[in-house]
Amino acid sequence: MNAVREVAMSPSGSVATQLVALTAGALLVTSVLLVWRRDLSAQVRLLMLQGVALAALATTIGLSGGPGTSRAELLLVAVLVLALRGWLLPWVLGRRLRAGIEAGDAAREDGPRLNPTAGLVLVALLTTVAYLVSRPISEGVAEHAGAPSPAGTAGPAAFAVPVGIAMVLIGFLLLVGRRRAMSQLVGFLVLDNGIATVAFLTAAGVPFAVELGISSDVLLVVLILAVLSRRIHAQVGSTTLDSMTELRD
Repeated sequence: MNAVREVAMSPSGSVATQLVALTAGALLVTSVLLVWRRDLSAQVRLLMLQGVALAALATTIGLSGGPGTSRAELLLVAVLVLALRGWLLPWVLGRRLRAGIEAGDAAREDGPRLNPTAGLVLVALLTTVAYLVSRPISEGVAEHAGAPSPAGTAGPAAFAVPVGIAMVLIGFLLLVGRRRAMSQLVGFLVLDNGIATVAFLTAAGVPFAVELGISSDVLLVVLILAVLSRRIHAQVGSTTLDSMTELRD
């Protein structure tokens, strides 16, 4: 117990806490901006920044030497997250978006179910719910680290768990509140990034084989949906849900 407290009070522990707070803040801010922005190109850029922030979070946890997974493996996971979520997935979405714009598709999310003000109010409510719901999880992380409370010396990960849950809820909000297939795909990726964030924070990292399998599945889903949205646009002339609900046999 004393050893854990000494590590948490040490300068390195303080730096790790600040880095986790910085990366978690970047993840939450990009999620909020994705609800606010309507320009699809801006959404893809924000998703890229979110992937970079997630890779930075994995790097911080790896350098802090969290238990359960070796430091080298965590750093390898961080490289994988940066390559896939910070570059490849946004590149696929950006390429599909440019092709859609050239084919006459809109470059903005027009006619969303929620206006920006209502969306931001819901984001605030969902973030509050995330902090309330995640309290038992944070306490469990704190007890696993050997500290009496999540706000005390539980390590840098315990206090940031609500951010991951808030990202999951915001991802669901984007899925429900957007009409275009591209925007909903962005919401799906935000949801997946939130799940990955919770996994990194609660389990002190994810094994490389697990992250590789999950990332491969996510990449496959994105590629399939990108191709499907292109085919739908070619047949219907739009990728909004309203136009697709009007289809009949």
